[in-house]
Amino acid sequence: MAHRAGRPEGSGVQGEGNGPDAAAPPGAAAAGRRRRGPGRPRGALTSHPLKRRKLATRGALAVGLLCVGAVGYSVGEALTYPGDDSTAARLAGWAREHELGAVVDKLENLQYELDPPQVGGSLPSEALARMKATAPAVPVHHQEVPLRASMPPLVTPALPGEGVWRVLSTAHGEPVVQGTYVRPDSDHTSYQAAVAWISGKKARFELHPGVREPGGAFSVPPNIPEGKRTGLLATWNGGFKVTDGGSRGGFYLKGETAGDLRDGAASEVFYKDGSIGIGKWGRDMRMTRDVVGVRQCLELMVDNGRVVPEIDIDSKWGATDQSRMFVERSGVGVTAQGDVIMVVGQALTARTLAELMHQAGAVRAMPLDMNRAWPSFMSYDPTQNPADPKPTNILDFENPPERYYNQATRDFVAVYAK
Repeated sequence: MAHRAGRPEGSGVQGEGNGPDAAAPPGAAAAGRRRRGPGRPRGALTSHPLKRRKLATRGALAVGLLCVGAVGYSVGEALTYPGDDSTAARLAGWAREHELGAVVDKLENLQYELDPPQVGGSLPSEALARMKATAPAVPVHHQEVPLRASMPPLVTPALPGEGVWRVLSTAHGEPVVQGTYVRPDSDHTSYQAAVAWISGKKARFELHPGVREPGGAFSVPPNIPEGKRTGLLATWNGGFKVTDGGSRGGFYLKGETAGDLRDGAASEVFYKDGSIGIGKWGRDMRMTRDVVGVRQCLELMVDNGRVVPEIDIDSKWGATDQSRMFVERSGVGVTAQGDVIMVVGQALTARTLAELMHQAGAVRAMPLDMNRAWPSFMSYDPTQNPADPKPTNILDFENPPERYYNQATRDFVAVYAK
């Protein structure tokens, strides 16, 4: 049965035509008015209290309008800052910057529950074509850097091209950056994960800040500007935000620090000679004169050549149960020979990300960022213009392949030929 909003009939509320003033004698009505409580009747206010009340009301209204205006300006600035971020990513970032991260997490959880990843099925035709395309687009010499042996499939039987390495970028004719595609687990067979391998001997690595993450006034630009692109081989994304504490670590670049470098944190460490190290800060590496950059994020997922025992503890890898969600994720690791493994996937949990990095040969590996807006890996082809090589996304995420040619919102790593 429908109920009328408001108080029910006969509630005795004045002004509804059925309260005590409608039938009670005048004396009773006066007594009812006297029971309104202490305080001066409105008509008895002098001009000074009235003026004070008006000023207080106007002041409260002005403060309210100021707050609304400030929020509006803040949101507007988040929607218009430079870069290629989507509206959804900008609003989520704004919310996390204003202590609304828990709200964003709940919305992401709800979205996941309403639209979980598909179980079973086949790869889309474009993904199948990409997996099969193993022939090199440019000639390679293979004198010093051979193509890697195929990765054992995670799902059997393997599809054509699955786990087979192909050339992504070359330096001096050598396949310095190689990549392959696999399905991440036997349940989510309509999704791909991409694995990249980079020769540690033939490449140099540079850390770049982002305009908003970590922000600040670093001497290194938040993009790869024209004139600095010759020899560019690859780029990949940074990790969880430093500025809101999500990374549980800090960011250091050429004498400037954002957040705090934390002992025990998983860290990408960049050295003056262009090399990179990945490990536990304070154990595997620490601050020395040779360190030019440090990017920390959570803890190691792979350590001493195996997936860490704590990989299923949700609190270590993100908010609430998000470590068990099959979502877009990225991670980076190092092999025993000092080569780099980078993984991005469309439907990965913390565990499947770690297992994939380990399967690809990482002896130490760490998580980077997650969700559709942030993971990325681009390779670069200098065939048409060596000074402005053409970028290609290894997987299709939200941002275009030119993401780091433009001003980047968040920090990233650039890889050059030695």
